[in-house]
Amino acid sequence: MKIFFKVWLPIILVVVGAFYITSKFIQPPVEKKLVIASGTEKGHYYKMALEYKKLLEEEGVKVEVIQTAGSEENLKLLQNKKVDIAFIQNGIAHNGDKDELYSLGNVFYEPLWFFYRDKGFIQNYEVEFIGSKLSLGIEGSGTKFLSSLVLTLNGLNEANSDFLYLPTGESKDKLLSGEIDGMFFIGQAESRIVRSLLEHPEIRLFSFSRAEAYAKNLPFLESLNLYEGTLDMYANLPSDDIKLLGSTASLVTHKDVPNELVRFFVKQLPKVHGSGGLFDKVGEFPSIVNTDIQIHDEAYMYFTYGDTWLETIFPYWVASNIDRLKILLIPLLTLLIPLFKGVIPLYVWTIRSKIYKWYDKVNEIDDKINTVSKDEIKPIIEDLEAFKLEIQNHTKVPLAYMGEYYNLLLHIDLVITKAKNHATGT
Repeated sequence: MKIFFKVWLPIILVVVGAFYITSKFIQPPVEKKLVIASGTEKGHYYKMALEYKKLLEEEGVKVEVIQTAGSEENLKLLQNKKVDIAFIQNGIAHNGDKDELYSLGNVFYEPLWFFYRDKGFIQNYEVEFIGSKLSLGIEGSGTKFLSSLVLTLNGLNEANSDFLYLPTGESKDKLLSGEIDGMFFIGQAESRIVRSLLEHPEIRLFSFSRAEAYAKNLPFLESLNLYEGTLDMYANLPSDDIKLLGSTASLVTHKDVPNELVRFFVKQLPKVHGSGGLFDKVGEFPSIVNTDIQIHDEAYMYFTYGDTWLETIFPYWVASNIDRLKILLIPLLTLLIPLFKGVIPLYVWTIRSKIYKWYDKVNEIDDKINTVSKDEIKPIIEDLEAFKLEIQNHTKVPLAYMGEYYNLLLHIDLVITKAKNHATGT
């Protein structure tokens, strides 16, 4: 117990003190909460956001999903830091302020659909719709952004055409009733609205014959092929090969979202988007290729190197906390290296001191023997024998030091023998 107080307790106190001081410089654990901007309630963004919400809340992260008009509104919410993560159509931010925004990766293709009423003549080019009444999607949506861009490039504007900004459902109803000539919307090929419009005898799906040209001039666009019969071979939907324009949906965050939450979110991307779809191959998404917003460091590290060593051993939040505490290792190692270098000599000295401390008394008695008479020697012999017994009863040392312990006892016996010889005069 004495060695604990003399050696180990001071070392423990120094280490604990170092931990305490260093802990003041460590960021506290992050609040496990995220706000995700999605899209309209019936849109694909909202459906995907709910999948993330389920996965994240199973791991203790509170998630709030906000419904919005779409990509343009999501971008503004991110720039104002009113949400943490948002679905944004690639290209939306190409002319905006995006210095504080970071992409977590592209997650799926978003085809642009343009359905129009069949007026009995072939329409191969967008310019042929000048003077038509077209719905471009609601304000703040990616549909409105992309359809406006496509029409502007082909000379269509509000001066020579009639543009409306309506929700998809309302646009469909007006197209079927003949109130408008065409409608744009962004959605998945499997949606019911795509099938119902393809089946209608008076509605046609526009094929962007110059899709590759768009993609060359606008890098955020893709040329997507929808082949005859892909959606329904029995009904032969569509009835022709169609070229669609498409962008990619990205998940974007801003610089103030904690890295730990970003990395944990990024780890969920393959679970939601890795299975492929009609236009993308299995494993094609998520991807950090061809994004118009800078890639977040955590996304780059995860998609380049995968899980860290700690993440392969511990649950993520445990690994994250261990990683955050690594700053404690710096002062700890600084202290422990010299401490451990000195602890062995200190230990040896402590053990030997339990033996050598008795030599002062042995030497004192030895010197006294030569100065006393024969009559006074008997009490000295008795003191020596009692002294030896006390040492045997109270001095415990490790086996490695038993040689020095027995040397002490041997030296005491030598002094006792000397005292007895002095008493007998030999």
